[in-house]
Formats: sequence, C-alpha cells, structure tokens
Amino acid sequence: MNRDLVTALQAAWGLPEFRDGVRHVVDLDEVALLLAAFSVPEHDHEVERSLLRLLRSSLDTTEIREAVLLLLERDEVRCPLLAAVVRPRADRPGQAAAITSAAEDPRVRREVRAVLDDARVRALVWQAVESRVDADRVGLLRRAAVLFVRHPSVPRLTWALHRHGVLRELRRTAPSGDDAAT
Repeated sequence: MNRDLVTALQAAWGLPEFRDGVRHVVDLDEVALLLAAFSVPEHDHEVERSLLRLLRSSLDTTEIREAVLLLLERDEVRCPLLAAVVRPRADRPGQAAAITSAAEDPRVRREVRAVLDDARVRALVWQAVESRVDADRVGLLRRAAVLFVRHPSVPRLTWALHRHGVLRELRRTAPSGDDAAT
C-alpha cells in the first residue's frame, strides 16, 4: 500500500472530528470489501454501482461530508493524501503539479465545500456520475449543463480548477514512450 496514503489515513484517523463523522458509516467491513473488489482490474459494474451508492449516501450525511472536507482542510492530512495521489503520476508532472496547486488553494477548497454543501448540486453530480457509468452521454451532458446554468458554485469551482491547469492536464493523453524521451 502507498506509504503516503497510510500516513494520510493515520493522520485523518487521529482527528476526532473525522472519526465522529466516519462512525456513521453503517458497516466498515462492507466498505473494505467494496474497496477490495473495486481495486481488482476486472471488477464488474455492480461493484462500481455499490461503491457509488455508498459514497452518495455517505456524502448526503452531514457528519461524513464534514469529515471528508476536513481531510482537505488539514495540512497534516492533505499533504500525504496529495503525495499519494500525485506520486503515481510521476510520468505526468504537469498533472501532478496542477492537482497539487489546486488542492493547496484555499479558494478551490472553499468552492469544493460550496458544491458539496448544496443538496441539489450533489444530487445532480451523482446523476451525472451515474450517467457516466451507464455510458449515457446525453444524460451526462444534460446534467452538466443544468449544473452550470443553475448552480453558480459549479462554474466557480470549474474556473478555479481551470486557473490551476487541472482541466487542461486531465485532457492531455498519457505520454507514449517516444514522447517521454524527447
């Protein structure tokens, strides 16, 4: 397991606010089993759906949402989490730098909070995620358009991510062996 991720999880677990939020998760064994099944490269879509249902119900619970947001706010947790996220992207330094820059920006974290605090936005985001999982491009585009038009927090978050280059870097394809050598 990634050492930075372990460090981040230990730091998160050391925060009483995080533990209080997580205790509302009904079955931690279910979470562990889902994550293990999800980590298998050839998992089925039902595993994805189960994990998404669990994430959705968790983020709809105020205490859990606050615990997750706490992970972004606390330096002692955010820094090792960032390291765990960007280390596997060593072959994509631009993407790693953009993600780190965005995560370290308090304005981006404020916009993430605004998006996650709005129940209507969360519902639309989950509908968009479900459309993505179902490969329903029309549904995905429709929900994305509604998010942008009706909820000002979404364009603000998108613009904040754009300023840090996250969107540009996510659109770039992975470098091939030939490109990496030049």
